[in-house]
Amino acid sequence: MRKERDTIWRDIVATTSTVLARPSRFRRLIALGPRGWISMTRFLARIVPSASSALRDIRARAATIPDPSLRRQALASIDAKAYHVQGGSILATFLQRTAAEQYIAIVAPLETIYDYLDNLCDRLEDVPATAYPTLHEALLDAVAPERPILNYYREGPHRDDGGYLRWLVERAREGIRRLPNYAVVAPRALEAARFYAELQSFKHLPPTEREARCERWYAEHRPRFPNLYWWEFAAACGSSLPVFAMLFLASQPKLDTADIAPTFEAYFPNVSAVHILLDYFIDQAEDRDHRELNFVACYPTTAEAVQRVRSLVRETAARLRTIAHADWHSFLLNAMCLFYLTHPKVFAQSLQAESNALLAALR
Repeated sequence: MRKERDTIWRDIVATTSTVLARPSRFRRLIALGPRGWISMTRFLARIVPSASSALRDIRARAATIPDPSLRRQALASIDAKAYHVQGGSILATFLQRTAAEQYIAIVAPLETIYDYLDNLCDRLEDVPATAYPTLHEALLDAVAPERPILNYYREGPHRDDGGYLRWLVERAREGIRRLPNYAVVAPRALEAARFYAELQSFKHLPPTEREARCERWYAEHRPRFPNLYWWEFAAACGSSLPVFAMLFLASQPKLDTADIAPTFEAYFPNVSAVHILLDYFIDQAEDRDHRELNFVACYPTTAEAVQRVRSLVRETAARLRTIAHADWHSFLLNAMCLFYLTHPKVFAQSLQAESNALLAALR
């Protein structure tokens, strides 16, 4: 029990240090005001430990995967990306304790599916492109409990995961079935998951193919989502937050169905594009080293990237102010920007000026 408390405390300290390590971050936190400070305290003290606990259970299951390569990628997707589950659970800050725990119990396996499959497609050499769509059927099945569960590895990699991926899917579905209002948000959640799955089938293609394929894909959707660059649309599709926003609405004991469309449309493509562009902003050096597609690097110049992302942040902040529970969703945006734009990677790459310019867009 003491070991469990010590681990939780380390998670809280690590997350707090990330948020408060730099003066610019601290000033932005002060700007949140008393309500924002209370939310941040609740998130760090209650949600982060709960998310970390859920993730530890998943890690214990991942450690039993028979195949060493799959086990290595499963553990790496957890150990290197724990903050994905912690941050993905942020809206639980505004749920009652029982509902918050149920929400986190869905987010943890669902986000782990995102991260595990990303690692498989990125890091394993024996995963053919034909396997990208079939592997990501797991994500679609996780958010659509009525779908039959198939063999996700039928196109590869032909290795034994000991039922790990199926277990994650079933765990997410089990939690979703308990939500009071999932049926009315299910089509939106599935749509967002499908966009993500489609992106992954293009994004991991060889460098000679992936950009052109993503560009053609956006052309098919441009009438619905105009005024974006193709990589901004791809970034929007690469976020799990629209799905989590729908799960959050479904967790409400009383849900006004009129809130579903405005909330989804604020998250997709707005919040989701900002989320992934900021993630790529801090990963520019790493992606160059691994020759991975980086959406921020797609802008013609750094100056244009900063100007465009600034505009997206401003537009997103304004959009969130118009939806139900605006303060809660605005807190997510502010916390997300604080985390990414003052991450140690920013300073390691000498991106302080660009980071400060982007943070200023929140004002």
